[in-house]
Amino acid sequence: MNNENPNIVFNPLISCIQKVVLYETRTRLYLVGSNNRETRFRLLSIDRLAPNRLSIEENANEFNNLEIRRFVASLSGSPKVTSAYGVLGFVRFLEGYYLLLVTKRKCCAHIGRHLVYTIKDTVMVRVNEVTTQRPPHPHEDRYRRMFQNIDLRSNFYFSYSYDLTRTLQYNESAPRFVGAKVDLDHDEPLPDWNKLTNNVAQAHERVDYAFRSDSRKRFVWNAYLLQPMEGIMLKDWLLEVTHGFVSQSCISIFGRNVNVCLIARRSSRFAGTRFLKRGANFQGDVANEVETEQIVSDGQRLCAFTQMRGSIPSHWSQDISKMVPKPQIQLDICDPYAQTPSRHFERLLFHYGAPLIMLNLVKKNERRKHESIISKELKTSIRYLNQFLPPAHRMKHIHFDMARQSRQSGGNVMEQLAIHAENIVQMTGMFFKAPGSDLSLQTGIVRTNCVDCLDRTNSAQFAIGKCALGHQLERLGFVKSAKLEFDSDCVTMLENLYEEHGDTLALQYGGSQLVHRIKTYRKTAPWGSQGNDVMQTLSRYYSNTFSDTEKQHSINLFLGIYKPSLMRKGQPIWELQTDYDMHNAFPPSTDSKPLTDWVRHKVRECLPHSCADSNKLVKELFRVHSAGLEMIDAYSNYHQSFKWTDFSEHIGFEISQLAMRYMPTFRTNYSPFQRQIQTSRKARQNPSMTGRSSSGSLNSNSSSSSEGDDSSSEEELSASYAEKEANNTESTEPANLTLASVLPSMEQVYGCTISPPSKQSMAIYRKYVQMGKLSSGGAHPAQTAVAQRDQEMAKIMRGITLRPLSDYGTDSYLSVRPPVVPRQSLIIYAEYCRTHRTFNAVPKLEEFDVLYQYVQKL
Repeated sequence: MNNENPNIVFNPLISCIQKVVLYETRTRLYLVGSNNRETRFRLLSIDRLAPNRLSIEENANEFNNLEIRRFVASLSGSPKVTSAYGVLGFVRFLEGYYLLLVTKRKCCAHIGRHLVYTIKDTVMVRVNEVTTQRPPHPHEDRYRRMFQNIDLRSNFYFSYSYDLTRTLQYNESAPRFVGAKVDLDHDEPLPDWNKLTNNVAQAHERVDYAFRSDSRKRFVWNAYLLQPMEGIMLKDWLLEVTHGFVSQSCISIFGRNVNVCLIARRSSRFAGTRFLKRGANFQGDVANEVETEQIVSDGQRLCAFTQMRGSIPSHWSQDISKMVPKPQIQLDICDPYAQTPSRHFERLLFHYGAPLIMLNLVKKNERRKHESIISKELKTSIRYLNQFLPPAHRMKHIHFDMARQSRQSGGNVMEQLAIHAENIVQMTGMFFKAPGSDLSLQTGIVRTNCVDCLDRTNSAQFAIGKCALGHQLERLGFVKSAKLEFDSDCVTMLENLYEEHGDTLALQYGGSQLVHRIKTYRKTAPWGSQGNDVMQTLSRYYSNTFSDTEKQHSINLFLGIYKPSLMRKGQPIWELQTDYDMHNAFPPSTDSKPLTDWVRHKVRECLPHSCADSNKLVKELFRVHSAGLEMIDAYSNYHQSFKWTDFSEHIGFEISQLAMRYMPTFRTNYSPFQRQIQTSRKARQNPSMTGRSSSGSLNSNSSSSSEGDDSSSEEELSASYAEKEANNTESTEPANLTLASVLPSMEQVYGCTISPPSKQSMAIYRKYVQMGKLSSGGAHPAQTAVAQRDQEMAKIMRGITLRPLSDYGTDSYLSVRPPVVPRQSLIIYAEYCRTHRTFNAVPKLEEFDVLYQYVQKL
């Protein structure tokens, strides 16, 4: 892009604080940070006696192993020790500060030689000690519990060397501006790297630069928590985390491993739950905005494609006061000059370039206008704003009624989406970087939306990602044609990645997993999965009705949108009727430019390329005279030979296990790009919010029963086709190899073999099973009488002595012994029943004085 000189290499700085140990004393907190090898140490001290104030001091010196041991030994008493992997920041509610630390992590992906971790556990430590006898504020604990409702153990990610808030294309571009506060319109950029001599002795001598990336705060979810630490000297203490989804799998192409990584970054601006955050605010931040990046790499070669989803950028909402599944959509504010959409689209042009492609999936023709209201608003805004853009860079609007196309008889939505996806990928291109090859860039982005950005949006993004994966593999030289077949190992792997991606995002702002899945729109979902769809719909409805308000309060508190204060004259957050004013601060216009000039001149002159990528901003940039320095040595940071790692937690093991789930046990064609006929392959379960397998939903289908008939007939056709192919190749293919014919037997190697259990062991096991059935009532409960049941139990219990730990009585569902009521209680109850009661009678006049005296005493 702005650096075609292969002799100039830019290396991101690797954080020198990857391990943290907290020492708690009565007066101070000491944070000892070290590098990965624990050879260099830094020290932070925090005063605990400062009331309601955070006092952080950093030691300017760097310690070695011996010096830090002497310091720890000098601490008085026996301080409490907590080991961690990073500092998430500090938070204050009403009384004092709390420190948040990452205590458990797990490597979930790698991009080149950069490791990506997910948070598995955190700890919250009270900083300010209570020095007075004054009771704590009654709202302090409630704010703390509300803050902890944001589960940091699920779907929060970070990296010590890679900027997860930026795309791969941005991270691989050359820096143009350096500094914390830079004005792109007036400040001078760095010299052209292609013409820079670099003061080297030889013309082709390599020059290494180190830089500290400037993260995109929109995708940093702990930015508010890190604000108290921004004044410290060493920036490596600041551990920025993103929220969304990161997963990686592997395609084995005849022994060559190709990694496919899916990264979804959820925006922290105008973030919230499904019905409580709709449309956009006055700054142009839309609800449910997620940037999804698909990275394919085989080592040094990298290829990436970026797309995004988000709500329609206008002021609209749905009334959730009525408990109905689909509240009516209403436009809140009339925006005739499309000022709010213009701010949103201008930001997209700045970060992604042109063209902007809007893939609109909402319904078009409705008997009663519902979704078509916001669809018309979006189309009107795009038509108006396109008047003021050059014809070559105007926005594209593609309207595809996905629900109507799915209802049509025999209408395969994926086939229609594949046509749109091919056109989209051809218009935007993709990022590709490889040694000795020409650099290609992605210019523009596709923005997909339905009403909720959940089910339809995820299926459409999969269709675009499938098309992009074909072009990525073609560019890497693994396939001749960019068209990939469904039901091949490659596409099945990508389909599972996007379903995990959709389930995770749907749980975050929808309250349930996906209802309509990719197989639903392909008409291949099993008929029995409709029951799961009903349960997911009910779960989503329950979450939207009863728990979304509390979840929205937690998000506002975590992101610092609402800041509790003792000086605030108002209600606490849980008593507020709405948070509209927090998210919709109207920006007063100080610019005198006309509304028609909605794209900045700097952005316009960079089109079709991204202005952000062409003018990359970094915090620090300096030249290094050795590529082996620890601060930029990605090889040593990736290959940690000194570290003992559990094999089950190793990223290579995780990727191989993930790939094995998609590969059948017996096959003759090992190409991952050819369609595999599998009639009885078990579908993979979908993840929960925490990333673990959920027992709730498999690949589901919520269409009519006719779709189930279509899928069954297709399976029969596939089975017959597989049988025909097997008969044709039976005479030519050799017999399948088995383990028994290749490996020696167990008897030859170990001197023993596996044999069936003996009769005595089976008799003991049958007694154990029968005893369990009788104790739980599972052996014919309707026919077995109490006496017969006791006889069978006594027969089985001969020779067995069980000592109960507790006595819960002899009651069961077969017989219940009524309790004994004392005689005195029976007399009281009988007198109560005989008492005359006139609850609806009007009191007499003489009784008013008694009632009046009673009320006066209250």
